[in-house]
Amino acid sequence: MTRQPRAWQRMLSGRRLDLLDPTPVDIEIEDIAHGLAFVARWNGQTLGDWPYSVAQHSLLVEELYGRANPTAAPCWRLAALLHDAPEYVIGDMISPVKAAVGPGYALLDARLAAAIRLRFGLPADLPAAVKQAIKRADRISAWLEATQIAGFAAAEADRFFGRPPMALVAGLAIRPSPPAEVRAAYSARHAALLAATA
Repeated sequence: MTRQPRAWQRMLSGRRLDLLDPTPVDIEIEDIAHGLAFVARWNGQTLGDWPYSVAQHSLLVEELYGRANPTAAPCWRLAALLHDAPEYVIGDMISPVKAAVGPGYALLDARLAAAIRLRFGLPADLPAAVKQAIKRADRISAWLEATQIAGFAAAEADRFFGRPPMALVAGLAIRPSPPAEVRAAYSARHAALLAATA
């Protein structure tokens, strides 16, 4: 009899998260914040003494979403903060790798994202308008990251990500920070948004 490969990961909280069949009860914000603070965006190819983490990127996306949608309910800002939360266990793959891996990655990501949203009181599937607005904020953050810390010329970033409205990004300077600092900032922002949705 062949043994099924292990599909769960043990988290620092002690939870065992089944990656193929995740349940909200096995998801803790401490695990998400810790994991995302140690996952590097851009495959680590960014300027600075620290990797630019998915946690720091998520804080930027939530800020941009809020700037672009100032009347958005706190629950949708929470959804923006959590938009890449599955990467705390599956890592961050750059777009060319995701395309090569195929639909399996997207399916895994979607299952984890739904469980994470349910864990924090959000609908498993976000309304289309909210999803699109978060995606816009994500693309704007990619442009900022590309031009400020990933070595892209503005014209090249414009081609790949679209040039954002400059008023929307005014004053946003990216400084990759130590994981412990980013983990604390992510956890604090999550707590504030969760409290605002109650």
